[in-house]
Parts: sequence; C-alpha cells; structure tokens
Amino acid sequence: MSDVNQNLSKEGLANLAIDPDLLARELAAQLAGDPLDEIELDETDEDLVNSSKECDIALKWLQSGNEERLQGLRVFCEHRDSRALPFLLPLLDEPSPVVRMSAVYALGRNPCPQAIDLLLHLLRFDSNAYVRKATAWSLGNYSNAPVLEPLINALKQDVAAVRLWASSSLAEVGLNSLESSLPAANQLLESLQIDGEPIVRSNCIWSLGRLYIHLSEEIKIHTVEAFISVLLNDREPSVRYEARTALEQLDNQEVQRKLKSLIDDGQLV
Repeated sequence: MSDVNQNLSKEGLANLAIDPDLLARELAAQLAGDPLDEIELDETDEDLVNSSKECDIALKWLQSGNEERLQGLRVFCEHRDSRALPFLLPLLDEPSPVVRMSAVYALGRNPCPQAIDLLLHLLRFDSNAYVRKATAWSLGNYSNAPVLEPLINALKQDVAAVRLWASSSLAEVGLNSLESSLPAANQLLESLQIDGEPIVRSNCIWSLGRLYIHLSEEIKIHTVEAFISVLLNDREPSVRYEARTALEQLDNQEVQRKLKSLIDDGQLV
C-alpha cells in the first residue's frame, strides 16, 4: 500500500480488542489506520510454535468472559487457525460493535466460506461504520466469492473510512479475476475523479496501479490519462504525489516520455 496508508497502520494489531475504551477512542478518528499491514509477515518455525501455543490459549478465551474473548479475538486477528471459525461466526451478531469489528478482522485473517453471507450483510446493513470498514477490508480476502458488486457499492456510497478499504479490496478482487478487473478498474477510475476525500483518491490510484498490467490497452490508456490529470490538477499534494509515483512505476516508455516532457515544460518540478 502507499506510504500514506502504511503510515495509517503503524499502530498494528497491538491495541486491537485489548481495551474497549482505548479502542473506542482510536475509532473516533474515522480515517484512522487499520491494523492490516503487519499481519502478512512471514513466520519462522519458532514463530509457528509460539503461534500454535497462543492459539490454544486464545481458543479458551473465545469461550470465556467478555475481556478474555476480546483478547482471544486479538490473537486470531494475527494468526490463522481453523479451529477458531466455529467461535468467530456467532460473534458477528454480537450487540457490541467492538466485538463485531474484531470478529470481522479475525475472519479476514481466517477466511471462512460460511462467513460470506454474514459479512456481506454487515457491509450493507451494519449501523456502525467501523464494523463496515473492517468488513470492507476482510472481503478482500474472499475474492473468489461474489463480493465485487457489494464492494463497488461501498466505494460509491459509504463513508470515507469504508470507501478507503473498499478501494483496496477491489484491487484484490480484480487481481484474482480478469473478468472482475474491468468493473473494478472502472469504479476506481470514477471514484478517483469524484471522491471528495484525498486519502480515498490516493488509495484508488494505488489500487489501479496494482491492476494496471491486467487491464486492456484501452483501460490502461484511460488510467494513465486519469493519473496525469490528477498529477496536474488535484488540489491535494499527497494525491498528486501518489499519481506521480504510480506513473513512474509503470513499465511504459511513452508514459515516461510524457513525464519528462511535463518536467521539461515546467509543469512538474
């Protein structure tokens, strides 16, 4: 993910579901980062042993009181263990949004086919934006499921924090299916042009950059044109920087010549 969004995730999973009051304060900032980048790190053999022991304890916590259950959820936001699935699924119906959100993250880390319909329902209907935000991320790990249209709708209609992660998940869906890459890219292009939140526009650029090599030549041209337009016209420096970075990373000599021309003409520094 872009440097901007990586910075949003520095807190990691360390604080998730440990202290509900602390978590609530963190959630008060709608665009605060999610603890998503750190959970993809490779594990050594020693890590795997420690992880197994931690999961054994966490399984007991999931069946205990509220405080212990939140601790158990934190563990399964970090680690994969299919034994947790029967205990995670019922938590999607819990009254507490902190519990629902933590269970959603855990089911993103531990994908479960039986969770699809429940997650799609939460994305569409849950009254808590932070639960929907977590769901938008988690569904990116279910790219073989019918999640394309729900994520497109979330990117069109939901609050900024949900739109942010819907744009990331659309890249995952598009990368998994050539059939899905076109509608995903089309919505990302539209949102790049009209979304009022700079960080969402930046994330649309990042997602389009990931999808670029899988797109048709026509859509590639539209994507480059959109990036250049953002580079020259977007009011936010961070979005312009994201566009320039994406263009510089494209393996396209014509694009590189265009950038050089813009620099030579004084339109870019």
